[in-house]
Amino acid sequence: MSRRAAIRYAKAVLQQASESNTQEVVFGDMQSVHDTIQSSRDLQLALQSPVIKEEDKRNVLLDVFKDKGELTLSLINILVTNKRAAMLSAVSKSYVELYRDQKGIKDVTVISAVPLTPEMEDKVMTKVKELIGTDSVTLNNEIDPDILGGFILRIGDVQYDASIANQFRKLRKEFKNQYN
Repeated sequence: MSRRAAIRYAKAVLQQASESNTQEVVFGDMQSVHDTIQSSRDLQLALQSPVIKEEDKRNVLLDVFKDKGELTLSLINILVTNKRAAMLSAVSKSYVELYRDQKGIKDVTVISAVPLTPEMEDKVMTKVKELIGTDSVTLNNEIDPDILGGFILRIGDVQYDASIANQFRKLRKEFKNQYN
C-alpha cells in the first residue's frame, strides 16, 4: 500500500471539500473512519482480504459508515472500484494530517504515568502554546506506567523527555562511565 497514493486521494478529497465548503464535516468523518478501522481488527482483515469480493467490501463499508457525508461515501466507492479499499484507513489519516497542516493545527502528545488532571492539562496547553506560538493545538494524553513519573512531550518531530525513567537511565549511564 503506497503512502503517496493515500496522500493523493486525501488531497483530492480535501480539494473537493474546500470547493464545497465542507472541510470540517469531512475532517470529522475522516477521524471517525480512521478510528473505526483502527479499532476493528476484523474490518482491517476484511478490507485487505483478496478472497472477499469488492462488492461485499463496498456493502460493508457503506453500511458501517452510512451516517457519513456524501464526499466520504464517494471516497469509499472510488477506493472499492479501484480495488484499493484497504487504503481507506491510510487515506483518512492523510486527510486528517493535511487538514491540520492547512489549518495550522499542531498535534501534541503528552505521555505520563497517570492520566493528566484538568489542571495539569491546562498548564501543559499553556506552555505548549507559548513554545510553538499558536493557539491551534490538539493535546493527546497517552498513559505509560513504565515512565514511572514525570512526562514525555512530543510536538511534531521534537521530543522532550522529563520522565523519571529517563533520569534513572542517565544516572545509570553516569555511574557506568565513572566506574569503568
